[in-house]
Amino acid sequence: MSERAAPFYCPYCGDEDLRPSEESHGAWECGACNRAFQLKFLGLLARGLQRADSGGDHI
Repeated sequence: MSERAAPFYCPYCGDEDLRPSEESHGAWECGACNRAFQLKFLGLLARGLQRADSGGDHI
């Protein structure tokens, strides 16, 4: 699986007019707000996700 993950919207303006940038791997350009940003996968957390509550309302 060598496909790169594509963002669905710009993190700055929320528009969907995105295209890959040629600057670096994982870089994207927004045509609406004229900003460039980069996505980077850092890795998996060793402890995983944990809920902060018990899932119910406390009375």
